[in-house]
Amino acid sequence: MKRILLAYDGTEPAKRALAHTIQLATSFNAQVGVISVVPLRASRNTIDPWDDRSVHAEELLEARSELRQAGIEPELYEPGGDPAKTIERLAEEHDYDTIIIGSRGLSSVARALQGSVSEHVATHANATVVVAR
Repeated sequence: MKRILLAYDGTEPAKRALAHTIQLATSFNAQVGVISVVPLRASRNTIDPWDDRSVHAEELLEARSELRQAGIEPELYEPGGDPAKTIERLAEEHDYDTIIIGSRGLSSVARALQGSVSEHVATHANATVVVAR
């Protein structure tokens, strides 16, 4: 475990993933990147006005602050796109060997309607994936 990518969105599951990231990065002296993906609407390729870049920028700053308090200087990423596929692509492009992501604990109906980012990443990424619950 040399390079850890934390998928962070400010939710409670993401905060648990952040805590795991700090623990593992400290234990393994690993480099850390933090990604907060701005979702694009597939139909129009536009950003959702209720989920814009300023929201994601705040989430990244929150995660960076926590990591810095633990003595970790993270690399920050704020791309736009499909969250699951973007996390997977960025992890591969930047040679992250571990991805840590929170699980929102969606019901089977919600997963079918919305899709589960953590489930998709866990089953498709070319890296070890830790899902914090």
